[in-house]
Amino acid sequence: MIKTNHLVIGSGVAGLTFAVKMAEKFPERNIVIVTKGNEDESNTKYAQGGVAVVLDEEEDSFQKHIQDTLIAGDGLCDASVVETVIKEGPKRLKELIVWGANFDLDATGNFDLGKEGGHSEYRVVHHKDITGFEVERALLSRVHQLKNITLLAHHFAIDLITEHHLSENTSKNINCYGAYVLNEKTGEIITIQAAQTLLAAGGIGSVYGHTTNPVIATGDGVAMAYRAKSKIEDMEFIQFHPTALYNPEGGNLFLISEAVRGFGAYLRNKKGVRFMPKYDDRAELASRDIVSQSIDAELKKSGDACVYLDCTHLNLSEFKKHFPNIYQKCLDQHIDITKDWIPVVPASHYLCGGIVVDKNGKTSISNLFACGECSRTGLHGANRLASNSLLEALVYAHQIFKYQSENLPKLTAHIIPEWNDKGAEIPKEYVLVKHNLKQLQALMRDYVGIVRSNDRLEKAIKHLDLIYTEVEELYKKSKVDTALCELRNMINVAHLIIGQSLERKENKGGYYNLDNL
Repeated sequence: MIKTNHLVIGSGVAGLTFAVKMAEKFPERNIVIVTKGNEDESNTKYAQGGVAVVLDEEEDSFQKHIQDTLIAGDGLCDASVVETVIKEGPKRLKELIVWGANFDLDATGNFDLGKEGGHSEYRVVHHKDITGFEVERALLSRVHQLKNITLLAHHFAIDLITEHHLSENTSKNINCYGAYVLNEKTGEIITIQAAQTLLAAGGIGSVYGHTTNPVIATGDGVAMAYRAKSKIEDMEFIQFHPTALYNPEGGNLFLISEAVRGFGAYLRNKKGVRFMPKYDDRAELASRDIVSQSIDAELKKSGDACVYLDCTHLNLSEFKKHFPNIYQKCLDQHIDITKDWIPVVPASHYLCGGIVVDKNGKTSISNLFACGECSRTGLHGANRLASNSLLEALVYAHQIFKYQSENLPKLTAHIIPEWNDKGAEIPKEYVLVKHNLKQLQALMRDYVGIVRSNDRLEKAIKHLDLIYTEVEELYKKSKVDTALCELRNMINVAHLIIGQSLERKENKGGYYNLDNL
């Protein structure tokens, strides 16, 4: 058993920011970070756009950024949360810079601000087209300098420890005491007891298969919190990024940043017609839900597999300077942007809902906090404004740090039982996991995609129940491994998305149901 003051599950911007702040202020307290895969593998790493933040109130204003966020959220944002996050932004950005993160400057030495869909002003601070990669690098560098942080890579959190696991349980409330964690290299399951636990486990993109997220984005944080009976909301609001590089084989798709459209690229159909102006006055700079739904409508009308992003009229040297990673990726795919259009499709990109938290990042379970994409703060409402995600993670990591700094509990005296898998066997039929994963992902794409209907959602529930039953039977008799646990988590997430989609009786932001028209 490992005992720690603070357990952080996830190593993206949310978890690392909290860990650094807590470790710096309280060198006597220890923090354990567990993360599956490599320490730098997270949704943060793949964030291209940047951090939306108001830095010059003469050119921009907090009120404009607040209004843009509220418009994107389509009436479902928590206005007080929006105000807090946006006004805190400049301070949190400065901290990142102190920790060593670099952002692009213009010829005058000021930040080279970008503009993305849904934004009324240039306010996106970025590092070329790999902002998340740079933020992750800086935070990990700082983590390794702090002696009271232990970072366990290739460690997969299986389940939260709550009253459910305690033999002497007398409490009517649900408390979190840590987590059971699988060492992916040895197969050993470790009990980590913690005074406070932070879920910063990222998104759910792999539930759809075709996604801009890395393969590790399997909704683990949401699923663990759900099984522990934490409150989960707004799971119907899945943001589909309009422009992922089309791959006929599907899978994890390369993101063509929203900033490319902000830079002046046009969307065209196969015939070369620029179609966005007929759907929205903002054309290519409309918010993501509108652009994704417009592309979906074009593809359904034409039967084509993709639409195209036209960059041929743009300044090539400036494009390469701003988007070197995208330019090179296109070249690798034999796409010369000076004369070729980039084939693109919408792909699952971001979860706007998740584990419900208050302004201090507290969940409905005592001593359990959530931050980043797995949390539902009220900032995004029905649709996230571009580049507000890194901002939210930075601000809420700070809010949680502030709260925990003033409320430092000790480890409880409860006896935490070790993981019990007596009688369980190593599964002989791994084909069942792969088969059910493919079935689940196809089900979510075909029945629970950008445009939904009650009929498709009802059918999806029936199909999902069959997958759930088969996987639960396998789970109960098997020694756990990452692939089986991830599949189980994705099934839980799919169940939440479908169920909460059926409860939504009006179309808002990223949620569009034909029966709500």
